[in-house]
Amino acid sequence: MKEVRVMSVFGTRPEAIKMCPLVKELSARPGIRSLCCVTAQHRQMLDSVLEVFHVRPDWDLDIMTPRQTLSGITSKCLLGMDEAIEHLKPDLILVHGDTSTTFAGALSAFYHQIPVGHVEAGLRTYDKYSPFPEEMNRVLVSGIADMYFCPTEGNRENLVKEGHQKGIFITGNTVIDALRTTVQKEYQFATDELNRLSYDTRKVILVTCHRRENYGEPMKNIMLALRQIAEENRDVELVYPVHLSPVVREAVDTYLRGAPRVHLIDPLPADEMHNLMARCYMVLTDSGGLQEEAPALGKPVLVLRRETERPEAVAAGTVKLAGVVQDDIVTMASRLIFDKKAYEQMAHAVNPYGDGQACRRIADAIEWRCGLRANPPEDYRA
Repeated sequence: MKEVRVMSVFGTRPEAIKMCPLVKELSARPGIRSLCCVTAQHRQMLDSVLEVFHVRPDWDLDIMTPRQTLSGITSKCLLGMDEAIEHLKPDLILVHGDTSTTFAGALSAFYHQIPVGHVEAGLRTYDKYSPFPEEMNRVLVSGIADMYFCPTEGNRENLVKEGHQKGIFITGNTVIDALRTTVQKEYQFATDELNRLSYDTRKVILVTCHRRENYGEPMKNIMLALRQIAEENRDVELVYPVHLSPVVREAVDTYLRGAPRVHLIDPLPADEMHNLMARCYMVLTDSGGLQEEAPALGKPVLVLRRETERPEAVAAGTVKLAGVVQDDIVTMASRLIFDKKAYEQMAHAVNPYGDGQACRRIADAIEWRCGLRANPPEDYRA
């Protein structure tokens, strides 16, 4: 039987964290040739993840440029994918989530009439400008895809409401698979500042903030809220791995640098980030992935956004929307700092995003579609 060539396409750090375990799972399947094409939409942060998971790309578009635009990313991805497809000749292309790489990868596959599998399919806010451009990217990819790998039942229901009936699998989220690889009890950080923190006696709060829809006034409000939390709580330490975006760095320098007990550090490799998350007290973030990762580690999450495409976590009680208003963020963070019962309710809520078997289910589904196995995988049920 002919070997099935499956090419995984990704370009950002969050995509890499969630796709590298799948690339490796596919590599272990005898009937599949697992190929990896990276766009390097985020060059430095992508490379650190590839190193952690020991994944070597078969093709690298290397598109990143300073202050790149969405149009530039998309056009360079499309042109680069033509060459990658010509050389690697995939039978199936996998894209992940909702980035510009995701949309361009799916569109290129469509132009070449190659089937598309969408990992982390079916997430929705139903506001095309929030998150921007992610919401529209994932909606457009849903129109192209042939296989949909949904983390939750709610994601499947979103797709069915939009008229997608076939090729839908509920798999859980591959990020839970990644955590099983990276989190270690006796882990020593390469970033020595993290080794010196007193996780047992201080409330260490992990912070990330980088999304485009938060640029401007929302980001200013978030930074001022973080500063106020640090200034008003002597037993709290904030650790903020600052995104490489010049816009984000400018906001951090303007409103947060110099605040007491605030550790502004460079972006962390995936294993460092996951182990910091495992030891911290709670997480304040506008990231999508951290809303899935932190609950799996028993850490409450306050989302620094107006809405979330991950309502399952809100319903489960592991995540709360804090918004982008300074007073609201401070009030909600203070409650978790001082109210032990409120903290425990969030910390012990059941994580809805998986059991660490998402990659196996996706690989099983691909084998089934390609005639390499008799039965489809069982759906994940939280």
